[in-house]
Amino acid sequence: MKALITGATSGIGREMAILLAGQGVELILASRDRKKMQALARRLPVSVRIIPVDLSREADCFYLYEETKNEEIDILINNAGFGAFGCSWEVPLETELNMLDLNVRAVHILTKLFLADFRRRDHGYILNVASAAGFLAGPMMSAYYATKAYVLRYTEAIHEELRQSGSRVKISALCPGHVETGFDRRANVKHSIGGVSARKVARAGIAGLLRGDVVILPGALMKLTYWGEKLLSEGLLLRAAYFAQSRKK
Repeated sequence: MKALITGATSGIGREMAILLAGQGVELILASRDRKKMQALARRLPVSVRIIPVDLSREADCFYLYEETKNEEIDILINNAGFGAFGCSWEVPLETELNMLDLNVRAVHILTKLFLADFRRRDHGYILNVASAAGFLAGPMMSAYYATKAYVLRYTEAIHEELRQSGSRVKISALCPGHVETGFDRRANVKHSIGGVSARKVARAGIAGLLRGDVVILPGALMKLTYWGEKLLSEGLLLRAAYFAQSRKK
């Protein structure tokens, strides 16, 4: 088998690369940081191809597809993304537009292109890394939460389309809560709540993808949160989200 992983130089993406390599899966890694990809590739026991790209640029998304479309990829993992912390009027517009390009447009483009190939072969797995942030609106991280809601709902809809058509292609959304990665540094979060390890989330993501789960919720707490949110009013959820996020200042 062969997997393409975006954003594979740190956090969840890096751990997924290590886990899949341990299972004998050949890898294609895509990110902006060539040196980090090379360092990771050297420690993995499988064939690894690295492709330096900036997936916030539309042209690089299409370039990545053109470079890999003949590789007979079995697994696509759309993991690249980032967040930004602050009231909506505090976060620079340029930052938010860059976030939309990476978190939404890149995921959409790569999912769309590889899905067509996978359907023709009637085989393939797509894992879109969303977030528990996609379950509700997120004051203090409004744009980030909105991007993850897009990824979640887009993935769920395609999952049902594939199921109704009888396709053997699988697509899943991974929705972790807070994960111990470098995410907080880039998002400019100063004080964050404790999280689960990236390794645990990666393991749950891969297992859920191969099972064909539509939404993958790592850990009992995240499952409880997911179902609990369905019982609360929108106003209460917004106030609770603001309270939780404002503690990160």
